[in-house]
Amino acid sequence: MLNKKAILILIFGIVSLLFSWVPGAGLVLAIFTLCLYAVNKTVRSDIKSEIGRTLAIIAILVSICSLFYVIVLMPLPGNNAPAWLLSLRSAITNTAFYSDFENNFIAEGRYIYLLKGLGVTFEVTFLAVLLGIVLGVIVALVRSSYDTLKDELRGGFGKGVLAFFYKLCGIYLTVIRGTPVVVQLMIIYFVIFATSNNKIMVAVLAFGINSGAYVAEIIRGGIMSIDKGQFEAGRSLGFGYVRTMTFIIIPQAFKAVLPALANEFIVLIKETSVSGYVGLQELTKGGDIIRSRTYSAFMPLIAVAVIYLLIVMFFSWLVSLLERRLKNSER
Repeated sequence: MLNKKAILILIFGIVSLLFSWVPGAGLVLAIFTLCLYAVNKTVRSDIKSEIGRTLAIIAILVSICSLFYVIVLMPLPGNNAPAWLLSLRSAITNTAFYSDFENNFIAEGRYIYLLKGLGVTFEVTFLAVLLGIVLGVIVALVRSSYDTLKDELRGGFGKGVLAFFYKLCGIYLTVIRGTPVVVQLMIIYFVIFATSNNKIMVAVLAFGINSGAYVAEIIRGGIMSIDKGQFEAGRSLGFGYVRTMTFIIIPQAFKAVLPALANEFIVLIKETSVSGYVGLQELTKGGDIIRSRTYSAFMPLIAVAVIYLLIVMFFSWLVSLLERRLKNSER
């Protein structure tokens, strides 16, 4: 019965989001979904009801935007427009707040700077996360392998190569974690790739290399947290070190560090705001361009801050769902 109620809340949340572009309809459905969630307190522990509630909240925000467009921005059909709508629109458009809003976002289509910047921010973030995970896994495996095998390897070429890469990874972690990401970004753009005009590639490399150092320590901590008995269990099954790591250790470590990796992704989204130092037009730079055109700092900066806040809140919510799902799977 509880599962059916949770599914019902999820369905209404999805429907309210789909109808949020219709003025009024999505708002009513979203409010009904939230009321359904509030009344049925017993289903709040179910992930499906949490997703439905969040979709309803998003639907309310979208519905408010659609209502604002209809009331204030949508072209009116001449003399056939209702008198109440004309008076309401006049009352809103004559305020100083709306004048500032129109000057910063509507005039000359300046909101496009924020939309394009948001797209660039997501592009750089996702590509940098992929690069950071690849680098982090490699560095974590090298360091954890050396810590595990250094007593078993009795000299020779293999131990020398492993020790060399262990020291190299240590230098990488020390340098990357010991210098600001904005300095690393500028070194890569103005020094290493001084002849390149591909700013997105430079930003992906800079943030990916920076993130890789932190991902490496997160994954290494996860690997080292696995009980040594798991290694012995793998060897008792006839697995070598590589197969034991691949099939036994790494899957458990990834499950343990997945929330921390997701949080690293959230941090990386905010770190991309310094990409403007190399002229990349991401979200923060888009707001700065608007500010330079209108000489008004409040609206563009607040808009950028609110967008970042909403993004972080959304992904933080996804991380909390992931953590709850992992806890439930352990039971």
